[in-house]
Amino acid sequence: MADTFRALMLRQGEDGKTVTPEMEDVAVGDLPDGEVTVAVEYSNLNYKDGLILQGLGGLVRNYPHIGGIDYAGTVEASGDPAIKPGDRVILTGWRVGENRWGGYGARATAKSGWCVKVPNGLDTKRAMAIGTAGLTAMLAVMALEDHGLTPDAEGEVVVTGAAGGVGSVAVSILATLGYKVAASTGREAEHPYLTDLGAAAIVPRAELEEEVKGPLSSERWAGAIDNVCGPVLSNVMRAMRTHAGVAAVGLAGGAKFDGNIIPFLLRGVSLLGIDSVLCPIDRRIEAWERLASQLPLDKLDALTTVAPLEKAPELAGEILAGRVRGRTVLEIGG
Repeated sequence: MADTFRALMLRQGEDGKTVTPEMEDVAVGDLPDGEVTVAVEYSNLNYKDGLILQGLGGLVRNYPHIGGIDYAGTVEASGDPAIKPGDRVILTGWRVGENRWGGYGARATAKSGWCVKVPNGLDTKRAMAIGTAGLTAMLAVMALEDHGLTPDAEGEVVVTGAAGGVGSVAVSILATLGYKVAASTGREAEHPYLTDLGAAAIVPRAELEEEVKGPLSSERWAGAIDNVCGPVLSNVMRAMRTHAGVAAVGLAGGAKFDGNIIPFLLRGVSLLGIDSVLCPIDRRIEAWERLASQLPLDKLDALTTVAPLEKAPELAGEILAGRVRGRTVLEIGG
């Protein structure tokens, strides 16, 4: 193992506000303690990564810092017999890339209990095309199924923010499983893309943002995966079918929504929170196994772009502005 590795290091300015990213050689000995050392091959770009790269959101407290909330690679050293050198592993969540150095460097350390072995059918590149976004999408599907949703349910399953990372994977999974998917986006240019992923209907975001009179709308949605929150979530809740569930996974439209209690009381609607950060390891493994078998790889490849790590700071502004389609994989290695 080399004594240094290349990484995208974030350093905070003297004003305590600005953050500057630079590619640097970092000493392996500076890595935080961990039972497992991974030679990182790929990471990716999530909304949270965009915030961290621009020093926003208060997610990082200590600098210098290496971001990257997801990574995949090959184990170089391990103190746990369950994870062996040579194993290919995935790490997502656990506040890695926030309060612990993450995957934007060619080496990383972690607790062994945080690592998921790459399932058969995937490689490290495709694992990072899935990443936290895909894991979140699958956890949302699983939560809706646990709540009783089946492909033969009356009505459509709506996915809001459908052209983003979580939404793209969710549309692909649901369509593959036989659900009637309505994909909602504010970007008209993405309609053909979503249709190719399997959406049976396209719902303009503006339609879901329109003010609704009264506490309830006509019953339309058999289930929902919401990436937006704000008025969109409020209106989706009003149009849920009786006893349906809404999986809440994002806040692209803001952290608050103005709802009322009537959908819960008169239709028995449930709002299901999805946490992919501290999700138990057994649930993660189940989700990754399902992703490997139920997410069509041709669709995964179609929604993925690949970029070098050096481009991450430039791409951060794009994802925060909602201009990134699907998933962006970052090449690390070396």
